[in-house]
Amino acid sequence: MTATAAQPLLAAAFGLLGLLASPLTEVLIARSLPRLGGLPSPIVRITTAAVTGALFVLLTLRFGFSPTLPAYLLLAALAVQLSRLDVMHHLLPNPLVLALLAAGLGLLTMSAALAPDWSGLLRAAAGAVILFLGYLILGLISPGGIGMGDVKLAAPLGMYLGYLGWSHVFYGGLLGFVVGGVMTVLVLRLKRGIKPSEVAHGPAMFAAAIGVVLLLA
Repeated sequence: MTATAAQPLLAAAFGLLGLLASPLTEVLIARSLPRLGGLPSPIVRITTAAVTGALFVLLTLRFGFSPTLPAYLLLAALAVQLSRLDVMHHLLPNPLVLALLAAGLGLLTMSAALAPDWSGLLRAAAGAVILFLGYLILGLISPGGIGMGDVKLAAPLGMYLGYLGWSHVFYGGLLGFVVGGVMTVLVLRLKRGIKPSEVAHGPAMFAAAIGVVLLLA
């Protein structure tokens, strides 16, 4: 079987892995962070599993069976869960953001060693610092629009984007605000009376970053 013919089967296998990884991740989060109220409702769990599985398929098609793939699968799994928590609780828990940063750095370091791509790892570190500082400045200027959770999240996202290239950092950071603005308008139209500051920005940051990862070569 050729590599091209095997790729859909590989993507399907990792999609199934995503379906299984999502509920397992939710159990781990519920046990380690009981203050968040335990497991979400069955409909939410089905939705998060479906989204995680779909992202695993798309990322497998994007990277193939490469040393880079595990890092971005981790990004997808935690992106779905952190987005869920941000929407439900307006909170991006520090332990999960730190896990995304630390575990992601470890997996990207492994990828850089196997590829090898040490320049990509240095660029990832620089991307983390640049996007973090950019969000920090905006957060200090407009604390009502950007929360400190969003500022902290910018570091791991900048790392993942930076590993792929400077254009990924630029477009991922920029589109985060564009997607966030569109989502805010939609939420305000659907839920009258809600304040713009109450709209979760984390999902927009993840959507922009993963979209750039998938679509920008």
